[in-house]
Amino acid sequence: MNYLAHLLLSGPDPDWRLGGLLGDFVKGPLSGERPAAIEAGIRLHRRIDATTDEHPAYREALTQLDPRWRRYAGIVLDIWFDHLLSRQWSRWHHQSLESFCDQCWQDFHARSRYIPPRAQAFIARAEQFKLLQSYVDEQVIARTLERVGQRLRRPVPLHEALPELIAARAALEHNFNNLFTDLHREAARFRQHHTVNK
Repeated sequence: MNYLAHLLLSGPDPDWRLGGLLGDFVKGPLSGERPAAIEAGIRLHRRIDATTDEHPAYREALTQLDPRWRRYAGIVLDIWFDHLLSRQWSRWHHQSLESFCDQCWQDFHARSRYIPPRAQAFIARAEQFKLLQSYVDEQVIARTLERVGQRLRRPVPLHEALPELIAARAALEHNFNNLFTDLHREAARFRQHHTVNK
């Protein structure tokens, strides 16, 4: 799952949401240097990633891509799944996508002391260019794939996978909806368990 999915699955608490974002920027053991709810959000991010990797719908989705993308298929799918999520946002959240993202950035500014520099740079860029809201646009997805591909150790033209993603849209939407339904349930259980066991 990519940024938008993790933010949504983190639930309504701003600390958990920040943790959901930071899961892509904070690696290794969690030592209590951040508030417990932020670290719980990071742990939830890691649980979501692990659950996704093992989920039958995700594994089936990987087979929709040409074998030449096999090494990078996870990256490509994560970004495409944020596109699919943005296109059916109202199915999963009561707020508009615009309002949801604005609320996240506002909440995160108030917690900036807990945010490492790379994550701060991402938040600033995402807020300025309305990055997550623009995922609904296929051309934005193409540019995102291209940028990500250029940042790999050996640059890869990931944007060339876009026609395959578009051609397989119906099948991938089916895979995504099955996966996200289960992730939504799993994330709710995880948050409730943490709250009950504080």
